[in-house]
Amino acid sequence: MDMGDILNQWDNMKAAQVRKQKESGKNQISHKKANAPTKEEKELARARAAEKDFEAQMQADNEREINPMEMWLRRYGTIDKDKLAAENEERTKMQDRSYLVNMKPEAILDLHGLHQDEAEQRLNSFVGDCLRRGLKKILIIHGKGIHTTGTDPVLGKLVRSFIEHDKRCGMSGHPKTKQEGGSGATWVILKN
Repeated sequence: MDMGDILNQWDNMKAAQVRKQKESGKNQISHKKANAPTKEEKELARARAAEKDFEAQMQADNEREINPMEMWLRRYGTIDKDKLAAENEERTKMQDRSYLVNMKPEAILDLHGLHQDEAEQRLNSFVGDCLRRGLKKILIIHGKGIHTTGTDPVLGKLVRSFIEHDKRCGMSGHPKTKQEGGSGATWVILKN
């Protein structure tokens, strides 16, 4: 018997098996992926996973060796020293009186042409709004009272009285130059 005869016999056997399968109606081809677990193996794996308890998992985690640097970082975390230094510098800068006095106003309210009641309402809401926005220095333009009859300007007196009695207002003064408002305007440092 030579190799050709062996191959012919093999082909005949395979053809007979195929005929048998067709006649019986069963297809023996498996569509299962290679090395895929069976249904029973999957259920067994689920049962084993359910049996593991939390303490056993903790024990396994504790036995595992960890890098000392990683352990230190987990325990104490990291600190951005540059960010902390910048925040501290900004905080001290805002607390420094001379800085606050010399800084430009962050918001301006013009009360020209308003009556006393209307001006007081606008002033109250303006100061509240500026505090909510986190502003430090505001400028209130009240005018010099050129068009008022009498000796004292009405709005200037109102603004001065408001600043003295309102606890949200701190230090105040008039701008140094005429271009910034002079005695017709008042700057106020707000308290946070």
